[in-house]
Amino acid sequence: MFSKAEAELIRKEFWTSFGKSFPKKWLLYNTKVKGLSFKFVADRKKAAVCLDIENPDELVNLLYYDQMLSLKVLLESEIPEVIFDDDFLLENGKTIHRIYVPFDKKFSIHNKNTWRDCYEFFVDTMTKFEMFFYEYEDVIKNI
Repeated sequence: MFSKAEAELIRKEFWTSFGKSFPKKWLLYNTKVKGLSFKFVADRKKAAVCLDIENPDELVNLLYYDQMLSLKVLLESEIPEVIFDDDFLLENGKTIHRIYVPFDKKFSIHNKNTWRDCYEFFVDTMTKFEMFFYEYEDVIKNI
């Protein structure tokens, strides 16, 4: 078990190492769509690449989520393991719409032996997500 400070240092090292190992300017929050962002997620038990829909206006959230659902078959053809969750509960108690791909191997941010596989998963999956977004950006934004 790690102290809170040790765990924070490990998390910082994980993300710093990822950035240095795979230096790339990711799309992430620069979608130019309010409340639509890509995220890398990693914690003690799991990792994932996500597209979160969390606009302050719930009607807008639903419209964007429906737009993504209309593209579901196309996205699944690029990323078959993608999961659509219209009721995803964040740790802070907030519920959002999340479209994500979980890392299916054993992972813990506290175990450096699992980092490399996770990094490769992040790069491969986020690249596919971004390419899909760029290809269908006009459709996604057209609500």
